[in-house]
Amino acid sequence: MMTGPGATPEDIQHLRAHYGLDRSLSAQFVIYLGQLAMGDLGTSISLRQDVGELILGRLPVTLELTVFAMLIAIGCGACLAIVGSYWRSRWPEAIIDSAIGIIVAIPDFLWALAFILILGVVIPVMPIFGRLDLALEYQSYTEFYLIESALRGRFDVTGSVLWHMILPGVALALPLMAVGARVLKSSLNVEMTQDYAALAHTKGFSRLQVILKEALRNALIPAVTLTGVQLTFLIGGTVLIERIFGYPGLGNMAIDAVINRDLPLIQGIIITFAIIFILVNFLIDLINTILNPRLRDG
Repeated sequence: MMTGPGATPEDIQHLRAHYGLDRSLSAQFVIYLGQLAMGDLGTSISLRQDVGELILGRLPVTLELTVFAMLIAIGCGACLAIVGSYWRSRWPEAIIDSAIGIIVAIPDFLWALAFILILGVVIPVMPIFGRLDLALEYQSYTEFYLIESALRGRFDVTGSVLWHMILPGVALALPLMAVGARVLKSSLNVEMTQDYAALAHTKGFSRLQVILKEALRNALIPAVTLTGVQLTFLIGGTVLIERIFGYPGLGNMAIDAVINRDLPLIQGIIITFAIIFILVNFLIDLINTILNPRLRDG
């Protein structure tokens, strides 16, 4: 693939020697680790560009979409959990539990297809492809369109980026939101049976005040842990969602790399996702330490 269809056996052998492919697998692995330690992820076979530069060009797109989806999931999930705990054993809790069960049962890519069909085809009110309106011209320096355009005063670009992020972001967020809401609501219900919650009631606090001021902090610990685990799945879910919506992120490029059998690019993307997963889990551990004083003392 790298030499082209008209390559001679000598050309192929020269290229194999140049990349060390004529050596043993162990020697190739050592060479690869050495290049990796120097930040060299290799050259894309299909695009003929440096893999590191390609990833850096697409990573901000995926990070913006992931953070947007995460904010939706955390905000809406927390609201559902608080409302469900407040109306415990009443009809609003039953409705919330039913909705959570339905949302959990449907994967993110089916939500994406449903959104495209309903809001993009039947009632065409939302953009279903790309990251920015084609009529807008914008030269980005960091590829973080949302933040950069707002700082530069290009609010037309900011609005367009947000408008294009809604459907893929919501499709990504819904499963995470449902799981987080279920766990947080269960934790809140347990915390509301504790002695400190009963003491707060005797002091004249309303049920909502007890939930927000007393129980929520303790209930967040298991919810944050599970959310961190689910967040890694959310990042991996961008692969399909970006493909469905034609979103120019790292996940979309990963599918192209697999189709083209572009091994250096596939390896670089997998390593990037692995680093993100490690950082996310490390951040979740830090947040749990802040929320739980016993972990700090330990």
